[in-house]
Amino acid sequence: MTEEDIKRINELYKKEKEGTLTVEERREQANLRAAYLESIRKGIRAQLETIKIKQPDGTLIDVKKRHDDKYGKS
Repeated sequence: MTEEDIKRINELYKKEKEGTLTVEERREQANLRAAYLESIRKGIRAQLETIKIKQPDGTLIDVKKRHDDKYGKS
């Protein structure tokens, strides 16, 4: 997601508020919003996968590895 994409989302939002959004622009807006949400989800997932939990005995648990082990992912 680029700055230009975000600017375009905002432009389309303003047009929507004004009531001048065309059908094609509505489709573009939906696609851009979907891409924006996907980029947010990927960013959050990447952050969550780096979390490590420190146990009282000092050992660290890798949250991603623990999740993958629990749900059988590789």
